[in-house]
Amino acid sequence: MRAIPLTVTALAAALLLTSCDDGGSKNGDSAGSACEIGGVSVQIGSASVAPAAGDTGEIPVSITNQSAPCTLDHFAHVSLDSGAADTAVPVLKGAKAQQLKLAKGDSASFSIGYVRGKDGDKNTVAAKTVKISLPGSDTTRSFPWSYGPVAGKADGSGPDASVSAFQQVGD
Repeated sequence: MRAIPLTVTALAAALLLTSCDDGGSKNGDSAGSACEIGGVSVQIGSASVAPAAGDTGEIPVSITNQSAPCTLDHFAHVSLDSGAADTAVPVLKGAKAQQLKLAKGDSASFSIGYVRGKDGDKNTVAAKTVKISLPGSDTTRSFPWSYGPVAGKADGSGPDASVSAFQQVGD
């Protein structure tokens, strides 16, 4: 007689646990939706500009959430536009992405590192603008690139530049 109540109890518990599953949807999560470029302010900070060909430079990029809580989950997508071509900037080798949840007013930053190229060199990217999009979105925002030409990798596989991981700003 005891087997029936235990079986019914186990079945009821299993059904109850299954009904609590939201299917892994991030949309119901208050901070689970991806940050949108239109919902954040983006500022390119004081750069450490590479003064001559072969020198390295670093451009910090700050993002401040201006809307509902959101999540940065992966790396920013960055490309350099020369007017003739759009060249993707790869992620910094060895960098590890971290998931950051940003409440309204919270900030995060990343940096774009680059090697200055020689004007006229065949692998050099004569960038005029830098385009930035956030992970999970195809919407971009463009900013003037005033940091000189970007060297190309010797193997011709793209610019000698990289994008770092997002870091939380503040406490």
